[in-house]
This record gives sequence, C-alpha cells and structure tokens, in this order.
Amino acid sequence: MTLILDPDDPAGWREAPDLASAGADRSENPLTAGLNPQQREAVEYRGPALLIVAGAGSGKTRVLTHRIAGLIQSREAWPSQILAITFTNKAAAEMRERVEALLGEGASGMWISTFHSACVRILRREAEAIGLSSTFTIYDSADTRTVLKRIIKDLDADTMGFTPASAQAKISKLKNELADVESYARNANMNDPQEVMFLEIFRQYSRRLRDASALDFDDLIAETVYLFRAFPKVAALYQRRFRHILVDEYQDTNHAQYSLIRELTRPVAKALVDELDAHGVLVRGLVDQAGEIPGASLTVVGDSDQSIYAFRGADIRNISEFERDFPGAKVVLLEQNYRSTQNILSAANAVISNNFDRKDKKLWTADGDGEKIVGYTGYTAHDEAQFVTDEIEALHRAGVAYRDIAVFYRTNAQTRALEEIFVRSAVPYRVVGGTKFYERAEIKDAMAYLIAVANPLDELALRRILNTPKRGIGPATETAIAQFAEQNELTFRQAMRSAGELGLGPKVTGAITALADLLDQAAAMLVPTQAAIEAGTNEGAAKVSDVLVFLVEQSGLLETLRRSRDPQDETRAENVEELVGQTRDFDRENPGATLVDFLTQVSLVAAADELDDASGTVSLMTLHTAKGLEYHAVFLTGLEEGLLPHQMSASEPGGPAEERRLFYVGITRARQRLFISLAMSRAQFGEVAVAMPSRYLQEIPEDLVDWKQSPGMATSRGGTQPRALNARRGGAPGSGSGGAWGTRSRDLERFSVTKDAGAKTEWANRVAPNRVTGKVRDNGDLTLEPGDRIRHTDFGEGRVNQVTGEGAKRIAHVNFAQAGPKKLLIKIAPIEKL
Repeated sequence: MTLILDPDDPAGWREAPDLASAGADRSENPLTAGLNPQQREAVEYRGPALLIVAGAGSGKTRVLTHRIAGLIQSREAWPSQILAITFTNKAAAEMRERVEALLGEGASGMWISTFHSACVRILRREAEAIGLSSTFTIYDSADTRTVLKRIIKDLDADTMGFTPASAQAKISKLKNELADVESYARNANMNDPQEVMFLEIFRQYSRRLRDASALDFDDLIAETVYLFRAFPKVAALYQRRFRHILVDEYQDTNHAQYSLIRELTRPVAKALVDELDAHGVLVRGLVDQAGEIPGASLTVVGDSDQSIYAFRGADIRNISEFERDFPGAKVVLLEQNYRSTQNILSAANAVISNNFDRKDKKLWTADGDGEKIVGYTGYTAHDEAQFVTDEIEALHRAGVAYRDIAVFYRTNAQTRALEEIFVRSAVPYRVVGGTKFYERAEIKDAMAYLIAVANPLDELALRRILNTPKRGIGPATETAIAQFAEQNELTFRQAMRSAGELGLGPKVTGAITALADLLDQAAAMLVPTQAAIEAGTNEGAAKVSDVLVFLVEQSGLLETLRRSRDPQDETRAENVEELVGQTRDFDRENPGATLVDFLTQVSLVAAADELDDASGTVSLMTLHTAKGLEYHAVFLTGLEEGLLPHQMSASEPGGPAEERRLFYVGITRARQRLFISLAMSRAQFGEVAVAMPSRYLQEIPEDLVDWKQSPGMATSRGGTQPRALNARRGGAPGSGSGGAWGTRSRDLERFSVTKDAGAKTEWANRVAPNRVTGKVRDNGDLTLEPGDRIRHTDFGEGRVNQVTGEGAKRIAHVNFAQAGPKKLLIKIAPIEKL
C-alpha cells in the first residue's frame, strides 16, 4: 500500500489511487505515448512556471489533460490540489472527462472549472467575510441593464447621453481593472458634469447590488481578488490547497483574472503557516526549509496570435510578458497542427507573420497540402451569399454534413443576405448567438420565481414577477411598495408581506399578499429536517423540480401561457415545461444539490456551452464566436476594408493587428476546405457603398488560392455575371485562378472606396440591377410531383426531380436549364406550374 499526502484529510495521509502504470519507466508510460517531442516536454516538465505556446489545432487540451494525469499518476499531487481553469463550461467538462478516462476514479476531487465557477465556489464559502449572503444572486447582462435603466431614469441621466448599455460597458471595464466606486471617485474630474453623473450611477448601481445581495459577472472575479487581499488567512487556505494551477486560453485573461492567478500562486508566509497549523489545518509536507509554503506551480497555455478579446478587457501582455512576470519560466512551443491541411496553415502563417511583438512560430502538419483555398468576389452581398449557398450544396452532395459547415462574418448585420438566400434555397441553418434559452422572457420569468425564493433580498427578481402573470399590480403600485420599504427600512419582500398597510384597494392588496405567501410556502419546501441541518446535509428538502412545478402552477404562469390565444405562447409554455425537465435532470444528476446550486449552474452557462454539435444545420456566427471551434469546411465572408479590418479598429492602438488575429482565427477553424469571399458593393444603412478588398487578402500567397472570380476579374470587362438569384446568367461562373489581383494596382484603384462621389454613384448604379428579387408567393395550394415543369421568376424553366418535407416545409428539388439544380421552399417560392 502506498500513502499520499491529502491536504483535505484530517489524518494527513491516504491510500494513493491504484494506478497500474504508476512508477513505470517513462518510455513505457501510456500518458506520454503518441505525443510529439514538444508535447511530451510540456507534459513532463516540472518547475515553478511553464508557458505552453500552443498554435491552433496543436493538441493543447491533450497536453493539459495528460499533464494533470501525470501529476496524479506520479503521486506528485492529490487531485484536490489541482485547479485547472478554462473559459467555458464545455471546455471544462471535456477536460474533466479526458482526465477521468485516463485515471478513472483516481481523478475525483479536482477543481476543473471556469474562472467564474471557481470564484463562485470560493465566494459562497467565504460570503460572510465580505458581507454577503451565501445565497447571493448572480446578475447577467440583461439584469444589469434593467437595474441601470431604472437608475438612469431616476437621475434623468439620459438627458446627458447616458444609456444602460454605455454605463454597463464602462462599469464592466472598471471592474475588470479592479476599480471600485471609491477608487474611481479618487481620480474622477469632479468639475466634469459627465464624470460626476457617471460616478453617481456607478455608486447607486453598486449599492443596489449590495442591498439585493447580488453580484454581477465582473464582481465574481473582482470580489474574490478583494477577498484574498483583505483577508490573508482566507487566501492562505486556498494557496495551501492548490499546489498546481493550470490556465487555458491565457491570452484571453484580463487584469482581474491575471490578479486572481497571482494571488493564488503567492507563497504562504511562515507566520501564516504557523497560524494555520495552530488551528489544526494540515501543513505537514507542504513547507520548505524556511517554514513557508512555496507558491503553487503555474502552467499557462495560450497563443498570442489568437488574442481577439481586447474589447472585453483581455490583455495580450499577460502572455507576451509571462517570462518577465515569472522569471525562469520554461517556454514550450507547440507547432505541429492536427486539424488543418498545409495549404490552410500556410495561409494562416503568411497572414499572422505580418504582426509584430509575437513569438514566431510556423504551424505545420504531416497530413499533406489538401485542397486549395477557394476565393470569390461577388457584385453584391446577395451575390456573395449565392456563391456560399451553391458551394455548401456542392459540399453536401459530396457527403459533407451540414453540421460540419460554418459561415463566419465580422458583424451580425452581414447575416441578412445570407439568411435570405439560405431560406430560399432551403439550406438548413442556425445563427449562433441569437436569443438563447435562458434569455427568453418566459424562462427569465420562471427563473425569477426561483431566485426570489432562494434570495429574498433580490428586489429585481421580485419586481419581475410582481405582475407576471398579470395580477392587476401596475407600475404605481410597484413604486408604492418600493417607497414604503425605503421609508420603513424594510426589504421589498418584507414590504410585500405588509401590503395591508399601504392603503391600496382590497383586490391589489390581496394579489400582493398572495404572491408573498406563495414565495414563503416555496421557501418552506426547501428547509431540510432538523437532523439533516445538524448533520450538514440537505435531507428532507424538496427537489428543485418540485419547487419549480409548485411555483409555475400555483402562480398561474404556466396556465396563463397555455390559455393564451397568442400562438407564440404555446411555444413559450413548452419552453417553461422544458425548464421543468431540465430541473428534473439536474435533480437526478446531482442528488442532494440545493436550489442555489441549480441557480449557480444556470447563471454560468455561456454561449459556447449551448452550441449543439449534433444539430444538422449550417452554423452562422461572428468570428469572435468561432474561437475554439472547428469545422470540415469554413466560409470566411465579407473580406473587405471597413469590415475586416473593421472601420472602428483603424483609430485604435493595436486595432489592425487584433483584426488580423481575428482573420487568423477564422482561417485556422477549417479542417479540410476554406472558402474566402467578398462583395464589390454592400448595402449599409440603406445605402449601397462601394467596397475594397481587405488588405489581409494580399498577405495570402497567390499560389494558395483558386479564385473562381477574383476582384480583378469581377471589375474587368471580361468579368463573369452575377450569381445572385435574379441574375440572368448566360454561362457558368468563371473557374480557375483567373490571375492574382494583389499585383493589379489598377484593379484596386477601380475598386477603391476613396474615389470621388461620381465614381461611387456609377458603381452603385451598375450593381443596383443585381439585387435579389423581393418577390414571394403564397403557394399553399400548389402541389408538385416529380416530372412537373415549372417557371421561376429568377431561374427560368426547370423540371421537378423530387419533393420532400411535409406541409409548409415541402421542398421541391428542381433542375433548371441555366441555373442548375436548386431546392425551393414551395410555399413561398416565386414559381408557377407549366
């Protein structure tokens, strides 16, 4: 039997996990088998600080998981001494599953989570120290905007140009820099009315959160840093516990996250060690000769070339200056790529090499050159969208699943043309980052009931459900409750219980007290038995799903949606029922978990976590959303000056370099096929503007791109015809490279947005006839069979090959004489049967 130090065991030592390969010769170690030399070096290195510069697709998750497994297998660390931090719950779950696959039961006890999840666990345990309830609420962006909207209205700050979004952005930026109200006030220009007003908004926002026992997302990390700095003994407990800290995507960390890592990796001074020991906290085996507990070993993984979140406060200096922050740190470069073909990697290398202040690396693969990149220049955005649609259909016919295809763009506004063409061509798609499940109004309503039960101080949740469903409680009554609470130094919830003292009518008073009673009954359901309380368990408390069912049924929320004549309310009712199903899954998977545990889990769900890889649809998303994902085929659209790089980046320090990194991220998401496209004109703000090819396109070597229609070809007299739906094409689009445009200065000049207004008007007039037709028809009674001949407004005459789908989703597969094979949504397509 082998014993290993376990810092959470009062006895101090525990039997080590039974790992058959432990102690075996490293050359036979399955944890390093199959790793390339650089990956092996990163897994096996032992020291105070390690920076793994991991290029896109270089197997960084494998390296991290094998490094964690190696620490446990070699008995250098107990699982509870490891803290691994990622940026999404999805990445954390994947990492945890991989380590468990390597070690089995020996992996239990690790903290593998996001920054926010780790901080919530710490703050819930230590809430009392910072004057919070352990059941504090976590406000999302929408909640924050709601609070700020009320504050701005009360202060008449909108007359000075303040909006909830602008105030939220500034407050978030300050919190990410670890600035609170008082530190901001010390440096504010009190002679500037704008600054004075913002300071008051910030002060009232902070006070309202504190009164509601709530934290926003930025607070989670900032408050943990404040906690560690204000209470060194509390910090020492976690510094002693976590001996190995591993951070993924380190280039995306902001100042607050960086500060948190610094606090966790500080050594514990001898005086604190002695105090811990005196209080019975295990320190044996952890102290050095000086009587201190050395700082934790820190491993960070990242790639400065993929730092694209400066707008969210990410500081690229955290990774570029890592060796300065941690002198003597080991640096390992991972350059072998296991995702993309060499042609794609060569394009990415060529583009990113134009950025300075970076560690030079060249991604390479052993899997061959692969297909060339395909380029296309459309006359309009709809023309470009038709190219994307046609190529997607060709890929699908060749056996590529829709879910393995993604279309990227710089701004959300670019989706309009893509969606129009996709709908008309019956290509299944979804826009990633649209209204998410937990952001839907009916779900936020149901969640507000749960929050009001868990945290009676949360006025925001109470105000949301006060008249939802409608109870005849209007804004004036809501204000009266708030004023009564303030005048009598009560909480909003206490004021609701005292509704009889407000002098309101009997009907309104009854509605308020009935809601307060309902919440009190639900809260009583959550109280464990006395024996369970003494034992520190949750035995006897109702399950989360039972409480939710009680609330949505007794409040009338679900019944109101079911009885509504609005057809959308039927879907909303189904969404609430789906939430009930999710709470049942939570109860089953987390026996003994509390309502606060469920609310915490829901509040920490990120957009990337909700991505369903099994969906049989093409994914449309911004380049920022694409980070961390990969697809068989990728379409990079809108590669024009003003879009990529975005016009707002031109005036920002480092802006064009960050936009180039964004392009690099987009390129490296592709495994086998990459398509790049742009339009000669694009409609923005109701006007058609002439566009110019992105400067980054010129950085891709000419021999890597097969231009089906290059900017030079499109602007020349011999250029091919538009591909958009209403284009009367006499022949197939041009194929082949068509010559490089990068060396054709006259083509760029002809394409330039800097020419005079007359030239712009001329281009606008030339592209106007190429717009997609706006015609649709109601073909609800039209029946088509294979063999039928039809005429399409844009495509001309064609023959129906087959009809698929049911009802309003019937799709005709038609072969047109000139346009080739198309899929049409019969219900709305501008067609007639011949």
